Amino acid sequence: MATETSPLTHVRARLARVGQEHLLAFHDALPPDAQRRLVDQIAGLDLESLPALIDAYVKHAPAFALPPELQPAPYYPFDSASTTRPWNHAAMRTTGEVLLRRGKVAAFVVAGGQGSRLGFEGPKGCFPAGAVTGKSLFQVFADALLGARDRLGAAVPLYVMTSPLNHAATVEFFEANAHFGLQKRDVMFFPQGVLPSFDLRTGRVLLAEKDEVATNPDGHGGSIRALHASGALADMRRRGVEHLSYFQVDNPCVRALDPVFLGLHAAAPDSSAEMSSKMIATAYPEEKLGVFCASRGKVEVIEYSDLPAPLQQERLPDGTLRFVAGSIAIHVMSVAFVERLATEREFALPYHRAEKKIPHADPATGAAVKPEGNNGVKLERFVFDALTRCRASIVYETDRVEEFAPIKNASGVDSPDSSRDLQTERAARWLERCGVAVPRRDDGAADCVLELSPRTATTAEELRAAKLPKAIERGSRLAL
Repeated sequence: MATETSPLTHVRARLARVGQEHLLAFHDALPPDAQRRLVDQIAGLDLESLPALIDAYVKHAPAFALPPELQPAPYYPFDSASTTRPWNHAAMRTTGEVLLRRGKVAAFVVAGGQGSRLGFEGPKGCFPAGAVTGKSLFQVFADALLGARDRLGAAVPLYVMTSPLNHAATVEFFEANAHFGLQKRDVMFFPQGVLPSFDLRTGRVLLAEKDEVATNPDGHGGSIRALHASGALADMRRRGVEHLSYFQVDNPCVRALDPVFLGLHAAAPDSSAEMSSKMIATAYPEEKLGVFCASRGKVEVIEYSDLPAPLQQERLPDGTLRFVAGSIAIHVMSVAFVERLATEREFALPYHRAEKKIPHADPATGAAVKPEGNNGVKLERFVFDALTRCRASIVYETDRVEEFAPIKNASGVDSPDSSRDLQTERAARWLERCGVAVPRRDDGAADCVLELSPRTATTAEELRAAKLPKAIERGSRLAL
């Protein structure tokens, strides 16, 4: 009579086949609950893929090969009346608004990160980002959806991709805040996948603790699989959603629902309506933004660190950078496109390798190790790599001040302070276009702190409908 193999015996055998037996080094000394958690965690990992991953990405750093016939990607300029590529702004806006009114659009925020780099405990989406009110990033995004409901009668569902590290805290935060005015049934949470973290020298999987494997989220590219595996795509199909407005959690100025961008994605003559992207003009050659390029008719993003310096610095006769289209992680994807990729048996986005300082447990003693230098490798997938799977993809330029004020660092560039200044400048510009006097310092910066909720307006034109003061007092703090 055959004896059923226990979960522990099965996991030991799988680990032995891939040379990772050390992950159970402390198992027998753990309490029963910790033993079960560890075995369950290991059982859920794709152990069989590890030898090939370690050989290709850990023991060797893959050499980047520049795509053939590389050119700057064409793009729709922010100014639709541009002589270089004029387009019909009003028609595209109307197309996008129709999609929103008909319930064909959902919002999708990638929110798996923690606020640790900001000195903030908890999910990054809970970080107080409002320049005046201190509204959380999540509340800012919810306000954008509520504004679309107010202006267009559009009930837009929100899909939030978390990570195993912050999933419960994210759900609790929404529930504690009554989902920020959104209907609970219209908000869906699901965690992205994880990958093991590797020792840089040996390629062995690291232990975070004696009873826990060190893992890291599989990157925003993991969203393709996670949308399908979680049932989010099926939920979209049930609702009749056809397009997904994708953005990342750290940018309070993002236009979570942009009718013009949606219209271009769906109706531009050179768009396949599969996946489209927004860009800003890079400020200088070495700016840490991926760059939209074209290779043999396909749009793709080349990471700033991979684009050779001569190409980064190449300029046109008017002095502007030739490779100028900087990626700001804002896309629209069709549900059909995501579903096709997620269900293809052979589909896989490439991995990107990063060397990191990874705290871990010493595999011999279990003692905590806090490395002073890079000791490990983390692998991620990036969603922009799906662009090459499109039949045709478009890029749409937006203004940096209008839509890019990320909060990534505790100070300096892309910090709460820089985001506050950008939020203020955007509000000041819009108010001035509406005839409101805004005080400015000698250097031209607004001499006040301003915050505009996306529920109030997402463009200067929409702001005209709001009740506005005639002037802003110098040094004041105002939220509208």
